[in-house]
Amino acid sequence: MKQDMILPREFYNRDTVKVAKDLLGKTLVRKINGYTLSGAITETEAYRYKDDPASHAHRGITERNKAMFGEVGKAYVYFTYGMYYCFNVVAKSQRAGAGAVLIRAIEPQKGIEKMIRNRKTGQLSNLTNGPGKLTQSLKITKAQYGEDLAKQSTLYITEGTEPDKIVLGPRIGIRTATDKLWNFKISV
Repeated sequence: MKQDMILPREFYNRDTVKVAKDLLGKTLVRKINGYTLSGAITETEAYRYKDDPASHAHRGITERNKAMFGEVGKAYVYFTYGMYYCFNVVAKSQRAGAGAVLIRAIEPQKGIEKMIRNRKTGQLSNLTNGPGKLTQSLKITKAQYGEDLAKQSTLYITEGTEPDKIVLGPRIGIRTATDKLWNFKISV
């Protein structure tokens, strides 16, 4: 079945902004402790390199952001605000030195009861509608940093369904490069 096909590495080997938009509707899968948790990606944000002052990669390579400069299709996970992990997919064209797509939200599909326990909330509408909520629900931590998303492992992305309508907007929680409409959401 096409929807179960893992996205190939070539999918991520394109302009970061295009990948961010094209990830909408794809399925994020997390395998943990014998459970499969998954959801359709409903919101993403693109972060590029030298032309993007809001990107972690903008000032060059560090221990924290080195995944953004590495092989496409790998996980870039970082800790923010002293309390949340954020999950990104390394995506960039061959010409670009760095890039990643922040997965901001998913619509839960499988393992919802486990996600509810992981997040300690009963509100389905509030379960995975933000990058920190998503990582809590799926138990994504720094342990997944560098994980290969282009093959079946404990974390990967498969084909999904094509969204009907996509809304573009400014990225959330940044102070620079706010003019770039690199936030993508599936419109309901």
